[in-house]
Amino acid sequence: MAQQRCRSVLITGCSRGIGLGLARGLAAASPAPDWVIATCRCPEKAQELQQLSKQYSNIKLLQLDVVCENSIKKVVKEVEEILGDKGLNCLINNAGINVVASLEEVTAETMLTIYETNTVAQLMVTKAFLPLLRKAAQLSTGMGCHRAAIINMSSLAASMELVQANEMFLKVYPYRIAKTALNMITRCLAADLKEDRILCISLHPGWIQTDMGGDMAPLQIQEAIPGILSVLANLSEKDNGSFLDGQGGTLPW
Repeated sequence: MAQQRCRSVLITGCSRGIGLGLARGLAAASPAPDWVIATCRCPEKAQELQQLSKQYSNIKLLQLDVVCENSIKKVVKEVEEILGDKGLNCLINNAGINVVASLEEVTAETMLTIYETNTVAQLMVTKAFLPLLRKAAQLSTGMGCHRAAIINMSSLAASMELVQANEMFLKVYPYRIAKTALNMITRCLAADLKEDRILCISLHPGWIQTDMGGDMAPLQIQEAIPGILSVLANLSEKDNGSFLDGQGGTLPW
């Protein structure tokens, strides 16, 4: 990342898609973080991520199931051993799932499953890493990824103001509602952690061709990642509590 350097980043959901792209982009950046901690539920099945960790010495691959309390506790201890007294500069809550479910198709079970992974898990992971984020925040000045930051991967689909403008999202009731709730988590964390000088934003990375984004998406991963990394590198106090897109533009809640 540019400007003051972000020394450590942890990303959830790195086995594919945006998480994998971010891990690759950060590891190859100049200057790059000392540590890009890439986590996913099943590292043994994440072939591309395994290859990436062999290619870049600053990538550390760890197992994390974001909906499992014991898994979260375990990975926090592992990260603490890696980073020591320097703490964690940037947490990117990227892990998420999606299920196509219109008003006619949606069920309580689907709603709860998506909400657990896309909303509750993000808060629990963040809560678990707060001691390491606070430790990092004490060692620098200003606000941003160089000091301590929480990046919640949200979606344009979460915008309440733009519901009528994006009717295609009506087919993903559970996903968009969970992401709207995630945006509230962002607002709460930004207010709660301001005194700690820990920045928190929601980020809509763009509609990207991934397993989740689908083939109709206009953006390829390799096209989207540089813009996202630029946004992260330039975050400052004015952005705390914001809902931004992959080019740094502000989105309506």
